[in-house]
Amino acid sequence: MEKKVIKKSKITDNTAELLEIAIAAALEKKAQNIISLNFSKLKNSICKYFIICNADSTTQVSAISDNIEDKILEKLNEKIWRRNGFENAFWIILDYGDVVIHIFQTEQRNFYRLEDLWADAEIKQHIEI
Repeated sequence: MEKKVIKKSKITDNTAELLEIAIAAALEKKAQNIISLNFSKLKNSICKYFIICNADSTTQVSAISDNIEDKILEKLNEKIWRRNGFENAFWIILDYGDVVIHIFQTEQRNFYRLEDLWADAEIKQHIEI
């Protein structure tokens, strides 16, 4: 009897690159207070990273979101899994599986304080250099 050898396909984990591109795209559109929360060491987390940022107007929130989607598609050919919040652009969520991006209007970010809910995650602030 002949044995079949099945080659496993190589799955590329581009999480770090996706994170970097998303942050650069947000900075490019002048997003404020950009932080990333690393959940990779936490048990039962829904993803590996959150990116959280804000802007002062709904127009800017939408522009940041559009730029992030465009840059990730252009550089990684990665399509978004789910997106929500475009109706009013107070809080847009872009879900890329391992990376979930939250783009708030400043007032909503101050109200929800999402980063405070994940105090046990590793938090890193990202600023333009």
